[in-house]
Amino acid sequence: MATTQGPTFRELAVQALSSTERGYDLLAPKFDHSPYRTPDRVLDAVAAALRPLGPFARGLDVCCGTGAGVGVLRQVCHERVAGVDFSAGMLTVGRASLPGAPDIQGAPDVPPVHWVRADARTLPFAPAFDLALSLGAFGHFLPRERPALFAQVRASLRPGGRFVFPVGAPPAPGSRAYWTLLGFDAAMRVRNAVWRPRFVMYYRTFRLPGVLADLSAAGFAVRLDPLADLGARPDGSPRARLVVATAR
Repeated sequence: MATTQGPTFRELAVQALSSTERGYDLLAPKFDHSPYRTPDRVLDAVAAALRPLGPFARGLDVCCGTGAGVGVLRQVCHERVAGVDFSAGMLTVGRASLPGAPDIQGAPDVPPVHWVRADARTLPFAPAFDLALSLGAFGHFLPRERPALFAQVRASLRPGGRFVFPVGAPPAPGSRAYWTLLGFDAAMRVRNAVWRPRFVMYYRTFRLPGVLADLSAAGFAVRLDPLADLGARPDGSPRARLVVATAR
């Protein structure tokens, strides 16, 4: 979804040489016009998959950025929604652009939104949510950080609450997408080896078998639902699935 309103190459270079948090603070004003925002077709597919799983009262968008997932949660939750992120810049944009925040008069049947600045590895919530969602954020966590991250989400959910996120099918070995992601991760590893502060963003570290094992260890029962609205691969398998982790 790159547009002429999106970040320039120079701006992206400055952001990439910053820390993860500072990089997103800088990117925030143009993030929604960049290719890094979750595409609308994915948001719509996730919302469609969540509706039959409800009803939900309270929803939490983990690593919410400018609020794309908050918009999904407001479609399926009826009481309130919270977005949490460690970037003050991203939260500022989300708060200004999304109607229905506590200080803005919204539609009567749309839940209010609360924006919370916090690190997802130390979430400041009691077990008060029925649904937690995360979109496109897991590349910012190293594999060794996943167990603590998932444990924090589990601690924020009521018993029986759901933690959901979409996962795309891995690109075929040797394909253009395969080499693109491999090259990106290699460049980021070199960058982080020679430059400080680090910018943590990797595409190939969030591998499904390890993710499912970490979710189970954190106290979730896990299943995979196909996101049929996103189509199928040539072999008939879904292009994307929704991970549905239920708090035990």
